[in-house]
Amino acid sequence: MTQVYLEIGAKRTFAMALDWPGWGRSGRTAEEALEALAEYATRYAPVAKKAGLTVDATFDVVESLPGNATTDFGAPAAFATADSEPVPAAAAKRTAALVEACWDTLTRVAARSPEELRKGPRGGGRDRDKMLTHVVESEAAYGRKIGVKHKPPALDDKAAIKAMRADLIAVLGAPSDGTPPVPNGWPVAYTARRIAWHALDHAWEMQDRRS
Repeated sequence: MTQVYLEIGAKRTFAMALDWPGWGRSGRTAEEALEALAEYATRYAPVAKKAGLTVDATFDVVESLPGNATTDFGAPAAFATADSEPVPAAAAKRTAALVEACWDTLTRVAARSPEELRKGPRGGGRDRDKMLTHVVESEAAYGRKIGVKHKPPALDDKAAIKAMRADLIAVLGAPSDGTPPVPNGWPVAYTARRIAWHALDHAWEMQDRRS
């Protein structure tokens, strides 16, 4: 059974798989969010398989948390209670493998996607390269929350992206006592979920918006 927590905002609720970075979906209500999470189990399963794991689409809701403006804007922002608990070496290694699988999925999807993506019903949405740039720039910002400091790399600077992500994995894949690595920073477990969710969310968006 998969442990899930709910992050409940005024306009949007996220259902996040606690120990499965990248597997999180939202809806207007908790019920819609859980339904979306279940629907995306088949899309997440190949990601988990890359990490040598198998997902279980039966859920145990272990916590409900208040969301905030970021939740309603469209990103998971709440720390789960479990995020402050120690992370042993085996769990950290598993988390790192899943985060890397999410990055690999985004890279593979992007390679098969055209630069110009189909626009939304109101003409919105980034094209492929702008989306990828947004992801790596966000990862540079997220990294500072765990003490990883890199300038946002240019999209064509593959070496810089690889170096930044290697430093992120060095933290995400290390045992933790649950304390944020830097003052006023983020717990490592939450950071892994946020990074992985962001990469997969855009990978899936890219797939859905191929012309």
